[in-house]
Amino acid sequence: MKIPFVAAVFAVIAGLFLSGAPAQAATGPAQTQYPIRSKQLTQNKLYKSGPLETVSCPEPAIESSVSSAKSYVKTLFNCLGDAWSAQFDKAGLRFSKPSLRFFTSKKGLRYCGSKWGDAAGIYCPRTRQFAVLLDKEILTDVDDLFLMDVVAHEYGHHVQQMSGIMRAYEYEPYHGKKEETEQTKRLELQAECFAGVFIGSVWDSLDRSEDDWQRLLDVVAMSGDETTKVKDHGRGSTQKSWLNKGFQSAAPGGCNTWAAPASRVR
Repeated sequence: MKIPFVAAVFAVIAGLFLSGAPAQAATGPAQTQYPIRSKQLTQNKLYKSGPLETVSCPEPAIESSVSSAKSYVKTLFNCLGDAWSAQFDKAGLRFSKPSLRFFTSKKGLRYCGSKWGDAAGIYCPRTRQFAVLLDKEILTDVDDLFLMDVVAHEYGHHVQQMSGIMRAYEYEPYHGKKEETEQTKRLELQAECFAGVFIGSVWDSLDRSEDDWQRLLDVVAMSGDETTKVKDHGRGSTQKSWLNKGFQSAAPGGCNTWAAPASRVR
C-alpha cells in the first residue's frame, strides 16, 4: 500500500530525528509534471546491469486444460528465476525466487488482502508470491504469447520488489490522486517492460515467428486502461510501447519508466 504525502513526510522527518542526519533537498527530473525524487527508482543498480544473458527456454506443449497450463507456467517460472537471478548477480544485488500458486476461478476470490478483480495474475509483495488465474477465459486460446506475458509481468513485480523499486514506490510521496495514479502506471509499465526484456532474452529458443510477437503486441494494445474500470496500468498503446521497448533492448536499463516524461506513461 502506498503511503500518502503527509505520512511519507512524517516518516522521513522521524528518520532524520533518529539518525541525526541533516535534511536534503529533494530533486528529480524536470521533464514531467510529477518528478520522481527517489534515486532508487530513477537510478537503480539494476538499470546498469546490461542485457539479460541469452538463455534457452523452449516452450512445452500446451493445451486448453488446467494441468497443461500449469506445466507451461512452471517451466516459464523456472526460466524466469534463472534469468533474473543471474542478472541480479551482475548488478551486485541479492535475489531470492518468489513462490507460485494457481487459481481456476475468481468467483469470491480474495488474494493478498483484496478481491481478485479483472487481473489474469497478481503479485503479493508481502508474501513474495504471485498467483496466476487459469479459468475458462484464459484457457480459451493458449497458443498465443499472452500467458507468457502474464507470468513474465508478475515476475517483473518480484524483480521490482527484490531490487528495492517496489518499496521506493510505496514511500514515494504524492500530493493527490492524479499523481498517485501516474506513479502506479510507472510501476505497472515497468513490469510490462521487464516482461518484454525476458521474452526478448529467450526469443531464439521459443520457435516463434514475428507474427506471434506482433499478435501479442496487438492483444496488449487492446487491453489497456480503455477497457477497464480502474485506470492505473496505462493505455493499451502505452503498454504495447513499453513491452516492445523491453523486448528490443532485452535489458532492464531500457525500462526506466521513472525518468520518462508524463507523455510516455499515460
